[in-house]
Amino acid sequence: MPVYVYEVVLPDGSGGDRFELVQRMADDALTQHPETGEPVRRVIQAVNIGGSWSEGSMHRKMQDDKRLGELGFTKYVKSGDGTYEKTTGKGPKVIKRGKKTTGSDFSHLD
Repeated sequence: MPVYVYEVVLPDGSGGDRFELVQRMADDALTQHPETGEPVRRVIQAVNIGGSWSEGSMHRKMQDDKRLGELGFTKYVKSGDGTYEKTTGKGPKVIKRGKKTTGSDFSHLD
């Protein structure tokens, strides 16, 4: 069953506290808070899709430096003010702000 988000409707029409409720799709939307009786409205939210494209899954994949390197990506991690160090992939070992990257920085890639 889906989880719906509702918010309390304040006297001025703006949204107040929110709460979640598990309901069948066939059930009517609530008009009153089940505990307090205050007026509520259903909040429309983006669909949450799981699987290999979910945010958590993508985050884990992006943290796997070995896998990123195998896929042909280069990853740099900030190590100081304007300084980034390579953790995987091809490219210069360090990139610094204000230091121009030249072709010789990539000569070891051939």
